[in-house]
Amino acid sequence: MGYREVYEGWQADPEGFWMEAARAIDWDRFPTRGLKDDRAPFYEWFTDGLVNGCYNAVDRHVAAGRGGQAAILYDSPVTGTKQTITFADLQARTARLGGALQRAGVGVGDRVVIYMPMVPEAVVAMLACARIGAIHSVVFGGFAAHELAVRIDDATPKAILAGSCGIEPGRVVHYKPLLDAALAQARHQPEVCVIFQRPEEPGTLTPGRDHEWEAFQEGAAPADCVPVPGDHPAYILYTSGTTGQPKGVVRPTGGHLVALNWTMRNFYGVEPGEVFWAASDVGWVVGHSYICYAPLIAGNTTVLFEGKPVGTPDAGTFWRVIEEHKVAAFFTAPTAFRAVKREDPRGEMLAGHDLSRLRSIFLAGERADPDTVEWLQRITGTPVYDHWWQTETGWPIAGNPVGIEALPVKIGSPTVAMPGWDVRILGEDGTEVPPGTLGAIAVKLPLPPGTLPTLWNAEERYRKSYLDRFPGWYETGDAGMKDADGYLWIMARTDDVINVAGHRLSTGLMEEVLAGHPDVAECAVIGVADELKGQLPMGFLCLNKGCDRPHEDIVREEVARVRDEIGPVAAFRLAVVVDRLPKTRSGKILRAAMAKVADGQAYKVPATIDDPAILDEIAAAIRPLGYARA
Repeated sequence: MGYREVYEGWQADPEGFWMEAARAIDWDRFPTRGLKDDRAPFYEWFTDGLVNGCYNAVDRHVAAGRGGQAAILYDSPVTGTKQTITFADLQARTARLGGALQRAGVGVGDRVVIYMPMVPEAVVAMLACARIGAIHSVVFGGFAAHELAVRIDDATPKAILAGSCGIEPGRVVHYKPLLDAALAQARHQPEVCVIFQRPEEPGTLTPGRDHEWEAFQEGAAPADCVPVPGDHPAYILYTSGTTGQPKGVVRPTGGHLVALNWTMRNFYGVEPGEVFWAASDVGWVVGHSYICYAPLIAGNTTVLFEGKPVGTPDAGTFWRVIEEHKVAAFFTAPTAFRAVKREDPRGEMLAGHDLSRLRSIFLAGERADPDTVEWLQRITGTPVYDHWWQTETGWPIAGNPVGIEALPVKIGSPTVAMPGWDVRILGEDGTEVPPGTLGAIAVKLPLPPGTLPTLWNAEERYRKSYLDRFPGWYETGDAGMKDADGYLWIMARTDDVINVAGHRLSTGLMEEVLAGHPDVAECAVIGVADELKGQLPMGFLCLNKGCDRPHEDIVREEVARVRDEIGPVAAFRLAVVVDRLPKTRSGKILRAAMAKVADGQAYKVPATIDDPAILDEIAAAIRPLGYARA
């Protein structure tokens, strides 16, 4: 069947569709029904089934005779380390750590915070928790002590598993002192902390609380896989909240397994045994879904990469890893390739690398601007697919389902909604708007399996954040439109739609125009306050490496491009060249923080920011334009 037949099959019988998909998972007790709707709008899936996440990701492949297959390919250019871990190895490691946690009193439903770098032990920790029915909450390694303390107080973990440090290009990030500072601030205290000591920077252990990784596990009886109900939380993952208090997204075990397994073959188009690489971090949702869980559940080999797109050692590292590990499908954020393009605009570092095993490149996390997509297609000769999803959803809402049918690509669009997702564009009054009209993107309830049923200890906040504005719908917080063919166009976060003299304009559309300039590697557009027009767009331009043209010439050309391609209505005349943009560690541009800087408003430095000093650089760049004055 093609995409249309599969999607219509889901529409005709949503519950039957997912019950059939659930048969691809190994259950201790198969669920008697799919959807539980007696607490609508708090829907749940597969609640009366019994299942174990680690068994499905690891043990079942060993039982099927594939224990010798590589499960994890660890590649760390920052330490010069490589390691292959088979499914049999992974089974032994998760059983050993799971048994040690059980011996320490960690059981079903207990929380375990994981604060680790991109090392195999991080994935082992996640799976060991799943093995014994504990709920893990991974916090991005190196997160500030206060933010870690907030998450510890919310999750109230019985144990914390941490690395002593993280390795970045040119520096070591000291995790253990950050953990100590967080615990000094936190109201809640764990019963035990287990520290993976890295040789680059071992941490000082606190007697009576801290245990060294290997010593903690010594002599522990291997843990069996503990079946849990289908609605049992696999993990809590905190995402930034508008109030400054992070939101703990809950991921239920059964739906998580079913949906992720379905995506590997049907969406990403990879078969068991093939190599899949998601270049992200286990601290983000992509790392949860597509480094740790989905590839292993589906019997793929996953690449665990500890490095950067540039600087470890250069802009050719992606091509080296893809060739060396025979990657079939590659997934990263557009910002990663923008960094590569900025350093190597002609793609010269690709020369000599064999990418013949690579069938597809997937982009998500930020809007995939057409200029980057076209550049990537041109230099690799590989199809490039944008797709769109969120921390809350756990897997793609919209994309190109190459495992079912590769649909025609429209550059700038993530293509179409996947089965499970009834996506509509709504106006301010909650009614659907015509094709081509910008509006709020919403999904008709119930959401499919694998998505968030609520927030951790915050049911009312879940309702207020996602359900109240459009009753019967999940509000994504993104703005966009559908075209006549049903293709989605994600234009901006709802907050990034600006109002210029009564005209609602997408900053994303302006960014597309700016990114098309041959000298521009990356850009961002924000709305700034204006007494006459309400808001005006302001552009920030990062230039390609080696570009030595006068900045004022490039700004003048960009102003003309926006006028020509969008029109005078955009009122685009404010733009500056900057060395870098403020981003989260996952690569998302912090436009809201930039706008507050420009408007001279007080702001809290986002906890997820990669380098807070960049906001000061932004302020200095736009003061000559009359902005960023307190």
